[in-house]
Amino acid sequence: MEKRPLVILTGPTAVGKTALSIKLAKSIGGAIISADSMQVYRHMDIGSAKVTKKEMDGVPHYLIDVLEPWEEFNVVVFQQMAKQALEEIYARGAVPVIAGGTGFYIQALLYDIDFKENPQGNQLRAKLEALAGEKGCEHLHQQLAKVDPESAQVIHSHNVKRVIRALEYYQQTGEKISVHNQEERQKESPFAFVYYVITDERSRLYARIEKRVDVMLEQGLVDEVKRLKAMGCHRGMVSMQGLGYKEILDYLDGECSLEEAVYRLKRDTRHFAKRQLTWFKRERDVQWVDLEAFSGDRERALAYMEEELRKNLLVLE
Repeated sequence: MEKRPLVILTGPTAVGKTALSIKLAKSIGGAIISADSMQVYRHMDIGSAKVTKKEMDGVPHYLIDVLEPWEEFNVVVFQQMAKQALEEIYARGAVPVIAGGTGFYIQALLYDIDFKENPQGNQLRAKLEALAGEKGCEHLHQQLAKVDPESAQVIHSHNVKRVIRALEYYQQTGEKISVHNQEERQKESPFAFVYYVITDERSRLYARIEKRVDVMLEQGLVDEVKRLKAMGCHRGMVSMQGLGYKEILDYLDGECSLEEAVYRLKRDTRHFAKRQLTWFKRERDVQWVDLEAFSGDRERALAYMEEELRKNLLVLE
């Protein structure tokens, strides 16, 4: 059976994936599936740097604004929703472009990773979530380090959702999720894909991150978080643990000054970008598109990707 085409365009936060993915999708008659863990939520526009209708430029987008902030979204939910979106896009004769920076989500879809969901998971998950609330995320991360040090090394202690998932998997199966994921990563992809990772010189990327945070504040990030708080959103929700939301929430809760919250947000976003790059370096079959090699000219980088697609996927006329 002939493999269906798939284009992936990813990279660290603030590198400029959104604009490039839209132009690329337009040039190949494609549609975009967002691989972003925050843009899926309604009412969370500024802090997630959500793509606007105007920016979409007529390109269909999936998995944007489809869940409420209190609804659960994880890699398994992403995988199910993205597969459904893929079928709709293929049915229209279009080419799907996966765009976003959540490498774990991309990997799950690209290699059709089996997460062996256990029906008892919800009860166990609730226990682990309660433990995180009671003793903190560092305590939970230490628990993971004892049973699966490999996972603890690659999952940040603040990523409570993934720490819980790894502990839950271990307690349900007796197997380390790191071992399972390694086995799943060896699978051959069911797609004929081209996997682009956009990157840039680090100081330029960090300057873009600083500017993005400043723009978010100008656009009204504090008021956005106030509105979410008024809707009943709180720190215990996965959505409110996202960058930009947890820091401003701490400020609104009187735990720090606005200046401190902004400092933390910029620092943690830089750290996040670094972790994203580390993740993509471990992935197979990626093509790095270093904007420095194109003297920062995004149009030239776009032309390069289009040429590569002509050679690899034959999706362009």
